[in-house]
Amino acid sequence: MAQIFHRSTNLIARVSILGAVFIIAAVTWALAALNRSPYVTQVGVAREQPVPFSHKHHVKQLGIDCRYCHTSVEEGRFAGIPPTETCMTCHSQIHATSPMLEPVRESWRTNRPIPWTRVYDLPDFVYFDHSIHVKKGVACVTCHGPVDEMPLVWKASTLHMEWCLECHRQPERYIRPREYVFRTDWAPREDQRELGRRLVREYKIDRPERLTDCSVCHR
Repeated sequence: MAQIFHRSTNLIARVSILGAVFIIAAVTWALAALNRSPYVTQVGVAREQPVPFSHKHHVKQLGIDCRYCHTSVEEGRFAGIPPTETCMTCHSQIHATSPMLEPVRESWRTNRPIPWTRVYDLPDFVYFDHSIHVKKGVACVTCHGPVDEMPLVWKASTLHMEWCLECHRQPERYIRPREYVFRTDWAPREDQRELGRRLVREYKIDRPERLTDCSVCHR
């Protein structure tokens, strides 16, 4: 029987298969890079809000503690969004007629909450508890970044599973004494590893095998 295809077809087939493997790998890499990019994660992108609340002004310049507004962060799963009453505690007297704060006054008059834009929003299948992290020495800035430098808040971390696991695998690299959890000016010491290992024992933090178990975050 006569040969149907030229011998060179074998070479073309091998090159095509090899090329397809590289193309699939390149597309996979590009999609993974896109998934980690600010375009998708919104990391570093300041979010517009109904009122341009500046953490830099309130935290760094005025020295207001995180817990003054986020009242449930030490005892509850959620840090809590401050009610309008919290804002009006000061702004009924300070900048009381500022046009920029009219949405706050309108909320106070009508008893309707300000529709703040969420910056961090975990999927429904992820369980996260602020209080347990605070009690174990995880600082606000560890996850939320330098909020005292943010005129408008932006995401400082992706909240991807790999990002969470980095801390759960080596908590001694990230935890700090509880009295510094709400401090934005605390910096890790040169002996952070040694300090962290001591705090892991003192705060009774589970071993990495347990912290990286699926059931810890997915319930």
